[in-house]
Amino acid sequence: MIHAVLIFNTHGKPRLSKFFTPLPPLVQQSLISQIFSLISDRPAGVCNFLDAPDLVFPTPGSTIVEKGKRKEGDDTRVIYRHYATLYFVFVVDGAESELGILDLIQVFVESLDRSFENVCELDLIFHFDEVHHVLSEIIQGGLVLETNINEISACVQAASRNRKASAASSNPLIPSVLVVPGGRGGSRGGSADGARRWLTSIGV
Repeated sequence: MIHAVLIFNTHGKPRLSKFFTPLPPLVQQSLISQIFSLISDRPAGVCNFLDAPDLVFPTPGSTIVEKGKRKEGDDTRVIYRHYATLYFVFVVDGAESELGILDLIQVFVESLDRSFENVCELDLIFHFDEVHHVLSEIIQGGLVLETNINEISACVQAASRNRKASAASSNPLIPSVLVVPGGRGGSRGGSADGARRWLTSIGV
């Protein structure tokens, strides 16, 4: 199972945090700090996954146990990739393949690239809702849902078109009322007059 998907920059600022294992907010913040400390201290040439026995994630039906009191067989692993100024991190249990998760991180990054055309840190900040949407097309409930980049991109683009169509249809008065008959489109007076007509029509 995938416990969490995290993205943070080289200064430790989280840009995405999605926990599939329910945890209190304070515990989540503590885990993010611990994970960043583990990864940031590692040299560039070492392996991209590591065992993290101090990161305790409760299994379904269990409670959080104290640090150092791991249950037998609860082998939490941190798997990550470093792209420019960002770390993409997956926290998984022993049932997941390390190499498979590395490939999944690459799928996630390439899907973001297609959505934002060379994704950067600012895209994650200002379009966090779309980043979560891309992730939800890949992982649901801690389980891998889709790995085909073309399918993921098609679903994200279809949802974006539907969202724009919904936004346009939610205010049907705006396009017609704001256009003043006989006026030049884009003129300041016509635009202001159209706005006043629209406000009057909705009773403001």
